Amino acid sequence: MNCKCKGYEDIFCDKDELVLFFYEKSALNENKEKIEALGFHCSVEGDALLIQLKNPQKDIKTLHQQIGWSEAELEGISALLRKNSDPLTLSAMREVKPFLQIIALTSSTEITEIIKNKAFTSFFQPIVDLKDESIYGYESLLRGVKKDGSIIPPYEIFQTAKKSDKLFYLDRSARETSLKTAAVKRIKKKVFINFLPTAIYNPQNCLQDTVKWAKQLEFDPKNIVFEVVETEKIIDTVHLKSILDFYKSHGFSVALDDVGSGYSSLNMLSSIQPDIIKIDREIIDHIDQDSLKQSVFNALLNVAKDHGIMVLAEGVERVEEALFAQDAGADLAQGWFWGKPQAEPVRKIVTKLH
Repeated sequence: MNCKCKGYEDIFCDKDELVLFFYEKSALNENKEKIEALGFHCSVEGDALLIQLKNPQKDIKTLHQQIGWSEAELEGISALLRKNSDPLTLSAMREVKPFLQIIALTSSTEITEIIKNKAFTSFFQPIVDLKDESIYGYESLLRGVKKDGSIIPPYEIFQTAKKSDKLFYLDRSARETSLKTAAVKRIKKKVFINFLPTAIYNPQNCLQDTVKWAKQLEFDPKNIVFEVVETEKIIDTVHLKSILDFYKSHGFSVALDDVGSGYSSLNMLSSIQPDIIKIDREIIDHIDQDSLKQSVFNALLNVAKDHGIMVLAEGVERVEEALFAQDAGADLAQGWFWGKPQAEPVRKIVTKLH
């Protein structure tokens, strides 16, 4: 079996896990299938493919044979697994693949300090109004900042926060960072801010700081959209509804992420009545070629429209996907077709459908 792993941007290594970050969702899905066929357990979080390693050194050699890393890359990855990031090895690897960054995971101690010191910033991905192809708003995405100014991806931060029981502090800091960074960037459009319901034990107590910052920074509440993440893992919908009711009572809007990825999100759609639903990108992927996905999309669209809920197509990477969403009647869309998350917000949509 010849499995050439293409399209990945970064590699992170830990003692029992290899994480590949991909440029495109299609490449991520393709390589997930191929690597699973080799007997590895894989999972997906955002743009990352997580590969579990039972015997790291042996497993890396197996992956090397099938994926096609060079000998320099293999040695560099093995060095990272030994916690021995030899700069010469990494340099050699970058000469082989200049676009590729292969770095060790940031230590949990360093990330804990970043959380403690609130050393964060936000990147912004444009959300497009499909009616006139203008910028409707931006999704704010958390990034950690090291002392040298380099950026830490969210996967590392949230994994460390989860293990050290600091999700509450991280979630609160993420909301604050989103508002402050959006203010600094002078964003006047909608700002979508992710939050973890499981990190909020009491809305009245936990969310007062968020309301305070929104007022101090003079945001119009109607321009702030709080977006529920990890919807498939939420069990206590009563608790979630209390959080969303709190946001709504202060004039904010709420969005439900990953709708269509499981029964739980469909149940929540009827029980919590969000202002916006984001249709899961697994449904959007090549939807123009899949009649079943089209039926699911249209069914969700009809339910949403019947209840006055806006529909956002998430993870659009191809013009055909964008055109389908537009022709079907979706209100909004986002994805790499229009722009990746970046520090400086895109101010004007350049890639047009017509």
